[in-house]
Amino acid sequence: MQIKRNKTYIAKKPDIKRTWYIVDAKDKILGRMATRIATVLRGKNKPNFSPHQDTGDGVIVINAKDVRLTGRKMQEKVYYRFSGYPGGQRQVSFEQMLEKKPQLIIEHAVRGMLPNTKLRKDILNRLKVYKDETHPHIGQKPVKLDI
Repeated sequence: MQIKRNKTYIAKKPDIKRTWYIVDAKDKILGRMATRIATVLRGKNKPNFSPHQDTGDGVIVINAKDVRLTGRKMQEKVYYRFSGYPGGQRQVSFEQMLEKKPQLIIEHAVRGMLPNTKLRKDILNRLKVYKDETHPHIGQKPVKLDI
């Protein structure tokens, strides 16, 4: 008696169909929105997901300046960076970052939710974040993503 084994599905290049989604960040909570975006970027919402292949879709985020946090994080959250030199640690509060570069807030949150592999750079190239409602990606015909 021979045991029948299930074959593991591996997506081929022609099988990968990319669609573009648009997310309005106005009054959305940052973490909940970022997890949904990371899932779509990685392709985990598709039936042909493979962890070692890039099967994800593109995401356009508009109104990044209107994202919000829960609790007291608006006043207490701090972003750190380090130049590599002694005394080179810099810190920026969430409120300062929201004024200067609100796109980086969403990119930073999504980046932290993606795996640390060679695919992360390619996945992040399909994330487009804009602080206002205008974006140049009308040609991609983005579909509204519910969060």
